[in-house]
Amino acid sequence: MKKIVMAILVMAAISVTAQDHNKKGKRGDMKDLTPEQVATLQTKKMTLALDLNESQQSKIKSILTEDAKARKSKMEAFKEESKKVMTTDEKYTRQNERLDHQIARKKEMKSILTPEQFEKYEKMSHRKDMRGHIKREGGRKGKRTEKK
Repeated sequence: MKKIVMAILVMAAISVTAQDHNKKGKRGDMKDLTPEQVATLQTKKMTLALDLNESQQSKIKSILTEDAKARKSKMEAFKEESKKVMTTDEKYTRQNERLDHQIARKKEMKSILTPEQFEKYEKMSHRKDMRGHIKREGGRKGKRTEKK
């Protein structure tokens, strides 16, 4: 009996250590890609989901390329700024800019897509937003204390 239990424990330990701990999530794989590559992949996913025509694809790809470039530069700037504590005015400004960008992007998409495609796009983006919201809320054990 002891030998069987010991054998099971050894096999469990081996299987745990054999797992790849360097796995990247879906977004981790995207970090290594150029903004153009990211935009191409996103455009193709949208084409499959929304049945976009050629002109819609080219317009959306240019928008997504612009977004990916801006996102990459902001991420690099954020890495440099991450050590400093943001003031409430800086937080407000950053959030305000982000929301203004979302509003502008929504207007652009609405002008490019048909009403049916736009409705489907809204549902897709709402699900994506909710998925991130659930992860953020579920992953936290308690309220974060503010650093002073």
